[in-house]
Amino acid sequence: MPAPALVLAAHGTRSAAGEASLAALAEAVRRARPGRRVELSYLEISSPPLAGVLAAVPGPVVVVPLLLAGGYHVHIDLPEVIAAHRPDAVVAGWLGPHRLLTGVLTRKLARAGLRATDAVVLGAAGSSDPAALADVRAAARMLAVRLARPVTAAFVSAGTPSLEEAMARLGSTPAARVAIASYVLAPGFFHDRLAAAGAGLVSEPLGADPDVAALVWRRYDEALLAGAAGAGSSRSSRTTSRALASRDGQASSPTNISM
Repeated sequence: MPAPALVLAAHGTRSAAGEASLAALAEAVRRARPGRRVELSYLEISSPPLAGVLAAVPGPVVVVPLLLAGGYHVHIDLPEVIAAHRPDAVVAGWLGPHRLLTGVLTRKLARAGLRATDAVVLGAAGSSDPAALADVRAAARMLAVRLARPVTAAFVSAGTPSLEEAMARLGSTPAARVAIASYVLAPGFFHDRLAAAGAGLVSEPLGADPDVAALVWRRYDEALLAGAAGAGSSRSSRTTSRALASRDGQASSPTNISM
């Protein structure tokens, strides 16, 4: 029996550069496992929509959300589309936090010119869901350990501290400048807000990095493993995959972080 198809479920963006970056990520995922069927879809705004892709892909399907944290899209939008169009689909956990993302963030900050004296902000979209904010803060703690310095998690839309609050607070410290680690997958509205915040540097979005592609396949494998272990439903697969993801995020809990 062929392996289940992988359907990537991204949020969607009005940015042409963002769509191109997500398409490049999907291609990186395909290259990581040649011969596997990989389809990119979107929950809103962009095309093709997830509902249409699910209807068109035959055989078993694993959906991996291209989302860095939980929240409305993971807990409401995605289950509604799955239930209406592909209730047999297995749904994997969302991507973050994970040590592979920490590595990508570290490399992108280095390429942007991070200095030893910089104050670091992990800039994220934000959410009204406290659990989603906790995911981002866990990612900030992991980055703090990797960089051996405090990292402030800050949010563009919803969540505290806001990006503006974090920038104002850090701007009053002796640090030479503020560096923002862009905790978004692709260019678009949220990365533009990070870039306009007045930081000394802003790293590139996570994008089509091979480690992001590797993490996608890890979430896929975790979901299948959960099913094979008798999860019994896509809901159980999501729960088990989330537990595995949380374990990854807490594996290197730092002691040096500013929130």
